[in-house]
Amino acid sequence: MVSDDVVAGGADGEGNGEQGVELGALDDELETHDYPVSSSELVEEHGDFEIGLPGGSQVLSEVLGLLGESGKEFEGPDDVRRAIHSLVGSEAVGRQRYSDRGGSTPDENDLASQESF
Repeated sequence: MVSDDVVAGGADGEGNGEQGVELGALDDELETHDYPVSSSELVEEHGDFEIGLPGGSQVLSEVLGLLGESGKEFEGPDDVRRAIHSLVGSEAVGRQRYSDRGGSTPDENDLASQESF
């Protein structure tokens, strides 16, 4: 299980988890890598690195593979991190269809039986 400190990341740069995505040793590799770099180069060099998610994990090759054969060129480590965060699967999402706004969402049957005044 990933600790709350790691998941929260931190504004001071401590920890390397953000929004439940834990990069682990990959984060250090991204920091020291030469840029610009293509997604295919990153997959070739670091594709086996595991990305920890609250509901499981994915390897970098799976995540960046979603960019297709044409891929993408990254200008720096933050660019790669943003791509990873936007591409990880549903394992990175906490409870799906959860809202902390209170109340419940009426389904279509409830709406059809209501009368407008």
